[in-house]
Amino acid sequence: MTRQDRLKAAEELASERILILDGAMGTEIQRLGLEEEDYRGERFADWDSPLKGNNDVLNLASPDAVVKVHRAYFEAGADMVETNTFSATTIAQADYSMQDLANEIASEGARLARLAADQVAEETGSPRFVAGAIGPTNKTLSISPDVEDPGYRDVSFDDVHAAYSRQIEAMAEHVDFFLIETIFDTLNAKAAIKALLDLRSAGTIDADIPVLISGTITDASGRTLSGQTTEAFWNSVRHAKPWAVGLNCALGGKELRTYVREMSRIAETRVLAYPNAGLPNAMGEYDETPDETAAFIADWAENGLVNIVGGCCGTTPEHIAAIAKAARGHPAREIPKRPRAMRLSGLEPFELAS
Repeated sequence: MTRQDRLKAAEELASERILILDGAMGTEIQRLGLEEEDYRGERFADWDSPLKGNNDVLNLASPDAVVKVHRAYFEAGADMVETNTFSATTIAQADYSMQDLANEIASEGARLARLAADQVAEETGSPRFVAGAIGPTNKTLSISPDVEDPGYRDVSFDDVHAAYSRQIEAMAEHVDFFLIETIFDTLNAKAAIKALLDLRSAGTIDADIPVLISGTITDASGRTLSGQTTEAFWNSVRHAKPWAVGLNCALGGKELRTYVREMSRIAETRVLAYPNAGLPNAMGEYDETPDETAAFIADWAENGLVNIVGGCCGTTPEHIAAIAKAARGHPAREIPKRPRAMRLSGLEPFELAS
């Protein structure tokens, strides 16, 4: 199938039922028990710094492991998987002195996800989709890393825009969607959105590749790390006309429900949500079982809050199988038509009706 055929299929499926996204790549990689040598492979055997923990470099060093994870999620019932490219930017890869390899890591991550998707589609006769994962980077534009110098930033907007531009261009050949995700700083997300729009405008990438956008409510304050409420966040990114918008990470399904409900009320597009497997325990691990996670998502589905669901930190193929079962039989959320108004945002939303 061509990308246009897959996008048409995705539109049709999304009108019929709730779509299923995959679960956590990092959790599955941990469960594989990979060691330093797996992260190095033959190519990076003599790399000067440790590589274990750089999950994205597995696209080059241990590609079979990455394909194995993608297939496990598809076989569990996912319609769509995210590429293993959450940190495939020059900014994030600099932590491993791999900034010069960021483009190759991103391109290969997209190719491996496409390979797995096409394999499963051929085996099952049903289309499978790939979302190019674009993470927030390890640098923030809105918050100073130096408590004694609030105006200091490690990077500029132009730096972040350039890094995202390279990542997006590297993945474009193989993905069906771009997914700007785990957004804790909306200004970083705006750099990614601008990079995408600029590449489309220049004709560097196909203009028909839709974007999915997912923010992160960090705690019970109901705000992103940079301070925005759910509605303010949506007002900040709605100009990108995303195929879907939603929330992921930081919270489990129980804690995230309030904010998913709010996004469902205000977003004039599809809503996606992929919570963690509960809150982490004292050891930083996730104890919520697949059935427990699925029960929360079943509630969202029964109440018409979502169009796409999946899992974030701590979720596994078993969680996705349970989520797919819980969502089955429930229609997708109806996209609301809101009255025309000027909608702005800072940390809070502002609406001026016509």
